[in-house]
Amino acid sequence: MTQFPFLSVVALSPFVAAVIILMLPKERGENARMIALGTALLGLILSVYMYVDYLSNLPPSGLPWPDTLAFVEEYAWVPSLGINYIVGVDGLSLTLVLLTSIVGVGGVMISWSIDDRPREFMAFFMLLVAGVQGVFVAVDAFLLFFFYEVAVLPMYVMIVIWGWKERREYAAMKLTLYILIGSFISLIAFLVLYFKLPDLGIESTFDMRVWSEANFASAIQIRWFMPLFIGFAILAGMFPFHNWSPDGHVAAPTAVSMIHAGVLMKLGAYAAMRMGIQFLPEGAVYWMPFIIILTTINVVYGSLVAMRQTDLKYMIGYSSVSHMGLVTMGFATMSMLGFTGAGIQMVSHGLMTAMFFACVGMIYDRAHSRDMNKLSGMMKMFPWVTVAFIVASLVSMGMPGLSGFIAEFPIFLGVWEGGDLNLTGTIFGLNPASFYPIVAIIIVLGIITTAAYLLRATQSVFFGNYDADKWHDMRPILALDKIVLVSFSVILIVIGVLPSVIAPIVESGVQPVLMRVQEAQAGYTVFDSVHAIAMTVIQWFGGA
Repeated sequence: MTQFPFLSVVALSPFVAAVIILMLPKERGENARMIALGTALLGLILSVYMYVDYLSNLPPSGLPWPDTLAFVEEYAWVPSLGINYIVGVDGLSLTLVLLTSIVGVGGVMISWSIDDRPREFMAFFMLLVAGVQGVFVAVDAFLLFFFYEVAVLPMYVMIVIWGWKERREYAAMKLTLYILIGSFISLIAFLVLYFKLPDLGIESTFDMRVWSEANFASAIQIRWFMPLFIGFAILAGMFPFHNWSPDGHVAAPTAVSMIHAGVLMKLGAYAAMRMGIQFLPEGAVYWMPFIIILTTINVVYGSLVAMRQTDLKYMIGYSSVSHMGLVTMGFATMSMLGFTGAGIQMVSHGLMTAMFFACVGMIYDRAHSRDMNKLSGMMKMFPWVTVAFIVASLVSMGMPGLSGFIAEFPIFLGVWEGGDLNLTGTIFGLNPASFYPIVAIIIVLGIITTAAYLLRATQSVFFGNYDADKWHDMRPILALDKIVLVSFSVILIVIGVLPSVIAPIVESGVQPVLMRVQEAQAGYTVFDSVHAIAMTVIQWFGGA
């Protein structure tokens, strides 16, 4: 019996919905909203079904990545070039597919009151969701890059047309250039690996299942890991290439900010892990002690800059930079604790930040201001928003009993235990054993600062005196808005109280990647590193 194409429906139905919506007459805005909501709900229902099914039938530990994939679909596309339509999910990618579906439904609901060209807005939003879902389900590398680029175009258009008038053109261009330059850098490294496959006795193919078991030469891995990893990590807001992100958050309309911070940045982290760490594990071992220094700057610098903001959206934007640093830091621990924490952090941060931007959007649409120095006493008019903002703040602070604690605590433990690693010959002579515990202590400053700026924002915006004469458009939030806030809050609480709903499935997804990294760690010596660098230098100068 032919298996139902779950992943194709989830990834491609938004494409179909976008085309149908654009074919509607421009006055049929309500129909456009209904089609978008129906498509988003269909994706959510299928994602929940797949998630529950996979969680109930987790693959045994120790299997290589191809054997952990589920709901696989494979069709020939351009066989002469080794390009095929191959989709499938493991525990981590399926978790991110579900995250995208949840945030996608929330984005449609939050945007229900948009009356400026709602048909076009919903069509581009569906296209954005399709691009993101496509990256998470792709098992063919060409297909992954295809969907990755698809996700960029609607972001630019939606920010330019529906974004904040004062910054939208600048922010949209900045965002697009950063992401495109990063993807171009990754594409170069990716093509180098593609053309190196015949040297390994492997037929040229874009099938990531083949790539995941290929053993590229050490010199190739060390030379090309950083371009491949950093090119994608730019989208994850990694320092020093993070500057596009806060501007993009601020200028984007609410739904786009939700999908941007909630999912799109995770897309960059996921692609960096999948294409970089999994395919080039020796390169990861070599460079990760250096990358963790960059992520430490991410966490501390992002939180300190967020502390200085008076614009709510800028504060949350820099907070995202800080928290996404924890995701990459989890990968840099090269341990199961760190990898699992990073996977859970992507989900926790995705929902938390999406809810933050939803709250800010609801206030801004009515107060027409995001300045914390001007807003005061908003709890009187928006009690639902107040509670949701407080829940998101507690998650961001890593409060026990909420998802933020379940995500961040394993990362801290993974960084601390990194002091037991003894990798010689890593970049610049950095050895994790000598400074990982110091990093674990330093990043506590980021958590303390996070608590400080979120408590200040909560006190300033929602408490204090409410001046009824100052505001003239304080209409109540919609029932759909309340559904989004309650749903996101419940999920964040459930993950914190019952981590068993997410931790095992994430562990099953990251274990094959970690196995590759641990194999690369074994026997890694100074001589290997020096030899690899020497051969790289000789080849650069045309030597044999």
